Amino acid sequence: MADLKLKDLQYLVAVADTKHFGRAAERCFVSQPTLSAQLKKLEEYLGVQLIERAPKRVALTQAGHEIVERARRIIEAGDEIVEIARGHRDPLAGRLKLALLPTIGPYLLPNVASKLRKALPRLELMLYEYQTDTMLEKLHSGEIDVGILALPVAMDGLDSQVLYKEPFTVAVPASHRLAQRSSIRVDDLHDETLLLLEDGHCLRDQALDICSSTDIHEKQDFRATSLETLRQMVAAGVGITLLPELAGRGAYGNARGVAIRPFVKPVPSRTIGAVWRKSSARREVILALAKQVGAHAL
Repeated sequence: MADLKLKDLQYLVAVADTKHFGRAAERCFVSQPTLSAQLKKLEEYLGVQLIERAPKRVALTQAGHEIVERARRIIEAGDEIVEIARGHRDPLAGRLKLALLPTIGPYLLPNVASKLRKALPRLELMLYEYQTDTMLEKLHSGEIDVGILALPVAMDGLDSQVLYKEPFTVAVPASHRLAQRSSIRVDDLHDETLLLLEDGHCLRDQALDICSSTDIHEKQDFRATSLETLRQMVAAGVGITLLPELAGRGAYGNARGVAIRPFVKPVPSRTIGAVWRKSSARREVILALAKQVGAHAL
């Protein structure tokens, strides 16, 4: 066991993730020859080939796949040892890897970033943006510490805390008949053309669920990759869409050619929460961050 080094396992996981020795070396901040040599030594020590090497292809062997799966857990445990020690020294300091949904991050962060800096001045936030499935994978693998996303999600091995409930609004072309309304009912969307995000965005499923009680038609030849693309298509008169309330505030709410209207009560909404590993040593700072986000999000 003395010759099985944590650093070598990190090199192996990096190759598994990038499928490329050069990119894996960059990720691990070493030269490619150093990384390749260490992985060769690891294979010699274990007595089994872990990586299939070809001029234009890098792949794991079956043994490599099985070992990488366990290596991730070992690396996560090593990180947690470091974080436990750091947490005992100063639980509200250090680096925290925070991921947000693309439909949350750009609209939430302007509201909370300065509050977080003031409340947690010794905390260094590393920010990432992922869709739900990728975010959960990276939480489980230990690549991020906490995610902010729409609940509910599968909670196997995870803890969560509700941060806020965000109402949905309706975005219509400025010349649209519904732009004259002060508020809109779901039934008012009857026979409209609905613009949605591409598959993989939970917001797409939420919008479809809200509109399921009325006869609204999704535009079949269009899928947006971002809320800003949806907004531009609405301004062009292609159709209407649903936006989370934060995405319709401030500069976003003043987009030319778009009128944003609230729903009448009961207002459809989504629940935004923080999710982290039950085993995380950063629970105290995660809860402190969650408190600030919940207090200042809306």
